[in-house]
Amino acid sequence: MARKSEQSTPKAPKEPGRIKQMWQVFNMTRRYDKNVVWIMALGFLLPIAAGLVVALLLSDGNGFSMAMWIVAGVLAGFLVALIILGRRAERAAYGQIAGQPGAVGAVLRSSLKRSWRGSEMPVAVNGKTQDAVYRAVGRGGVVLISEGSKTRTTRMLEEERRKVLRVLPNVPVTFLYVDYNDPDAVPLHKVASRMAKVKPSLNKAEVMAVSNRLTSLGSAGMPIPKGVDPFKVRPQRGR
Repeated sequence: MARKSEQSTPKAPKEPGRIKQMWQVFNMTRRYDKNVVWIMALGFLLPIAAGLVVALLLSDGNGFSMAMWIVAGVLAGFLVALIILGRRAERAAYGQIAGQPGAVGAVLRSSLKRSWRGSEMPVAVNGKTQDAVYRAVGRGGVVLISEGSKTRTTRMLEEERRKVLRVLPNVPVTFLYVDYNDPDAVPLHKVASRMAKVKPSLNKAEVMAVSNRLTSLGSAGMPIPKGVDPFKVRPQRGR
């Protein structure tokens, strides 16, 4: 019986290898970013060209030295191409979920640097419009990020700032607007980088203390899905 049960137990699907994963990421990115191929090719060829120039100028006819410079250029080009792919893939992935409720939560869950603490659950939600406000704490103080129309969420942000200042009057509070219909708002894929540019005002111990203090404020129940995982979302079929 035990042998039969072992044979009937389905095996877990084998995870794709690293090269296959990179190929899948490249295909996904190329589907939404038509320029990624040319940008990656440029990033790959420029270090090789630089390696060739350096090899001709500094090798003095030494074949081994020239080969080493060329190999270094190829490796550098491969690294640059991978970096470009990673950044363009992240941008393409977030572009797929932009406009969906919970998209900002996905950024806070997956893209924040270690110096920041944020939750994928919002601290305030408008059930009718699905506008939401998210909160993060870091070296730059408290950052409140709105998701939805800027004209509607400004009041929500002000209310949340009053709550924060009520318990932490000396901590700076910064607003970020993620409005998909406003070209001047912060794009979804730039939320983490924009937070990193906020002027530091707290040390690590103070960040922890502020984060723990703010948990006493609680958070609103979110009547919409939690943050969408941009790297697991299925691509939309072309019409």
